[in-house]
Amino acid sequence: MQKPVRQDRDRRPTLVFLSGDLIAVPIPLEREMVILGREIGADVRVNDQKVSRRHAMIVTSADPATGEIVYTLKDFGSRNGTLLNGERVREEVLQNGDKISIGEQILRFDLLDEIDREYQRLIHRLISHDDLTGLLSSRSFFSELRREAERAKLGDRPFCVLMMDIDHFKNVNDTYGHLTGSKTLEEIGDSIIKCLRSGDAAARFGGEEFAAFLLDAEIAQAMVASERIRNEIEAREFSIVRQGKPNETHHVTISIGIAAFPDDSSDPIELVEMADSALYRAKRDGRNRVCIYGAVDAGDMDRQLKPRDE
Repeated sequence: MQKPVRQDRDRRPTLVFLSGDLIAVPIPLEREMVILGREIGADVRVNDQKVSRRHAMIVTSADPATGEIVYTLKDFGSRNGTLLNGERVREEVLQNGDKISIGEQILRFDLLDEIDREYQRLIHRLISHDDLTGLLSSRSFFSELRREAERAKLGDRPFCVLMMDIDHFKNVNDTYGHLTGSKTLEEIGDSIIKCLRSGDAAARFGGEEFAAFLLDAEIAQAMVASERIRNEIEAREFSIVRQGKPNETHHVTISIGIAAFPDDSSDPIELVEMADSALYRAKRDGRNRVCIYGAVDAGDMDRQLKPRDE
């Protein structure tokens, strides 16, 4: 048994993911018993098929001899085992900086002060978000989407995926330059966020393509949200970055495709592909419009969603 660790008043026990979808995320250990596993109810949920539903736990207690705080890692008899610094363990006291491996995920046990925790949050944000728009990266979007699909299946709740593409964006770069193009993408990200509810998620997929998923939303609600985004972007005056002319603006429009869980598919990757197919139809049929993947009569549905001035 290793000797127990001492917890300074301003340093708190934290698990930091060193790999996987949650890389760099600091997770404070705020309970006396923290469960690690794949089940929905785990305190630290690890989405990895090699991780057992209840894989391991970390128990906080006081050493009876010294009164010092002790953090003990205990394996639940998991199928693939729990490794501490590369060695399989059943029960072991944790030391600051120890590395815990469960399935294909690696976590580090740290005693962090508030500055350290804020630094880890910043690192995670830099990794998981697009630096131009502040929206999620495509990788983080898929991670969040997979988690939402699992929650939706368990709770029998609908949600919708939106795929969005700026119409004729190449013309913006060709006409006004790449600085204006970058500024336009930044402002489009801002417009999308303004139109979504708290809890919804949006991402930049690269270039001029964006995506979002809407929680607890059926097709009718997704149509309203999509039209709100389309109208907001069509009406907005986007900045032109040109020396000596700070108040110049230009306009762009956006096309949007929608797919619904579970009506169209219960597979998150397939939902994105379906929404992308609907987006392609919106581009093909004239742009600046919203199309739905599962519309029974695609032509009639498109005409309903077509902007009035076209």
